[in-house]
Amino acid sequence: MNTFQLEAKPRTDLGKKAAKALRSQNLIPVVLNGGEIVKLPFEGTLKEGEKVIEIGNGRGIITTDLVVSNDAVRKLIYTPDIFAIELDINGEKRMAVLKDIQFHPVKENILHIDLLEVSDKKPVVMEVPVKLEGHAEGVKAGGKLTLSMKKLKVRAIYTAIPERLVINVDKLGLGKTLQVGDIHIDGLEIVNAKNAVVCAVALTRAARGAQAAAGK
Repeated sequence: MNTFQLEAKPRTDLGKKAAKALRSQNLIPVVLNGGEIVKLPFEGTLKEGEKVIEIGNGRGIITTDLVVSNDAVRKLIYTPDIFAIELDINGEKRMAVLKDIQFHPVKENILHIDLLEVSDKKPVVMEVPVKLEGHAEGVKAGGKLTLSMKKLKVRAIYTAIPERLVINVDKLGLGKTLQVGDIHIDGLEIVNAKNAVVCAVALTRAARGAQAAAGK
């Protein structure tokens, strides 16, 4: 997975009014989730933009409110590729991945971004684009290859997650499907339902005619 470098600034002025003011300046509010889990009441020192969110059982998690420029995230958002994001927060480097984006329902401009902090010790779940390679046996027999799932959710250390899941379909026969449970990639756990169909070779009218002729 490629790395995307993103400069961010801590955000301390929170609330809807403050967020609206940022957007009018071509800036986007961001929350960096997945920080350190701490005991409550928290007695440590928080950095600028950080706050503690209670998660139950006397524990809290540190999140960081940030702001980024709209121009800086365009190549991160408007692309089919996935990235590990190297955040530069006032000179401090922190790694993250994109968790969620909120768009305006009409104008479709970006309203808010959620990031998830990552490390080389804790697995994360990400959606990874699927790329089919090869020439399916069923296509050679007149069938049509269809891709039902353009992305799959995988769990792994972020450094082990590829830019794309390359799946070979050479042996996929006419009328056959490839399900999630059929796919095995070292170092990755695919967390979609095992019986979900990723791709299939559908019978075309020509293929049905050929089968019928062969059966006579």
